[in-house]
Amino acid sequence: MPSPEEASTSSAPIVSFKSLGLIDPLLDALEQLKFKTPTDIQAEALPHALEGRDIIGVASTGSGKTAAFALPILQKLWEEPKGLFACVLAPTRELAYQISQQFEALGSAMGVRCAVIIGGTEMVSQAVALAKKPHIIVATPGRLVDHLENTKGFSLRGLRYLVLDEADRLLDMDFGPAIDKILKLIPKERTTYLYSATMTTKVAKLQRASLSNPVRVEVSAKYSTVSTLLQYYLFIPLTQKDVHLIYLVNTLVQNSIMIFTGTVQNTMRLSMMLRTLGFPAVPLHGQLSQSARLGALGKFKSGGRNILVATDVASRGLDIPSVDIVINFDIPTHSKDYIHRVGRTARAGRSGKSITLVTQYDVELIQRIESVIGKKMELWPTDKEEVALLRERVDEAARLAIHELKEQNQGKGHARKRRRDESAGRDDRDRDDDVIQADLPNQKRKYKGRR
Repeated sequence: MPSPEEASTSSAPIVSFKSLGLIDPLLDALEQLKFKTPTDIQAEALPHALEGRDIIGVASTGSGKTAAFALPILQKLWEEPKGLFACVLAPTRELAYQISQQFEALGSAMGVRCAVIIGGTEMVSQAVALAKKPHIIVATPGRLVDHLENTKGFSLRGLRYLVLDEADRLLDMDFGPAIDKILKLIPKERTTYLYSATMTTKVAKLQRASLSNPVRVEVSAKYSTVSTLLQYYLFIPLTQKDVHLIYLVNTLVQNSIMIFTGTVQNTMRLSMMLRTLGFPAVPLHGQLSQSARLGALGKFKSGGRNILVATDVASRGLDIPSVDIVINFDIPTHSKDYIHRVGRTARAGRSGKSITLVTQYDVELIQRIESVIGKKMELWPTDKEEVALLRERVDEAARLAIHELKEQNQGKGHARKRRRDESAGRDDRDRDDDVIQADLPNQKRKYKGRR
């Protein structure tokens, strides 16, 4: 039974941002961004946050968590303007950029300044940005620790707010030691917000260490998908996965599509195959450089490419408004990763579809996902004749893609190994969550060496 401190949203009346007590500059920004009414998590969290309470927010992906913590921070910043006012920790670089953009958009009327502190970019330029004392720092934990330890004159001793966004993912990616260091180097007297899509035991432990007398705001079941999402599956033999993917893309080509794979190799292979067959696909995975990752996201968001082939590096937090369809080429082994993948579509009340390719080896995984989300997926109808007609062209495109990958790997093998050895710093943990999941050879070598 929930305690009085716990907030519930079962029958909350419709509220407005103004009635929640937000100031005019923020209301103007919300109007410009076309945010008309607060989402459940915003309506529940904002009153407590504006009172200055610590918050634990548990809400499904796409529920408007970023504005729920950004608005009270900006309101307090308006009352007490100062540099290095708040720090937001995020698990991936793309999410850090996105959070920073939302802070700047919501704080446009007050001229808020943000700095993004992430791995994969130069320490020196980041040190210069920190020396200018931005109001908000959005960082991945590894790189922030590097600056706290090595950048002269930089400290967070005056910090007023700390936000741990996607806390479950932060801890899944072994950022625990870095977060512990950060907690020791910032003031005890601060306001802390912890937001997570799932409340795991690790997150509960972090909550006890970092929050004081928090209000818990929960607006979703433990694991859930939104009601506007239609979920389908396609049951096929493993050998026919490629041809059925191309069949789906071909029939849905007018839509914007995200295709999720389990490995970097599959991401590269499928994007090459799709391009060979004339589909405008762009890959996104953890082994791309930071500029290439942002370029891929930019092309997809702007509509320059309408197919994004990605690993789970793109499954969390990224708000790409116009994703119509999510296709799971490889089924994730963890049910919560499925929820985050399909959460890229049907966001903020819009409708969307997800289609999961299920082979004879995936039946147990799909049954586990269905039991967790409490829904049965429907069978996606296919035209067997059309699939058969595509078979030859798809097989040829797959052969060409594999050949191209082999050539690339041979040409870049030595250079890549050298680069990896040089850049294997701890600030790269925000980069390669999908590399770890893919269990790539360089990870295995690293652990062998430790033994």
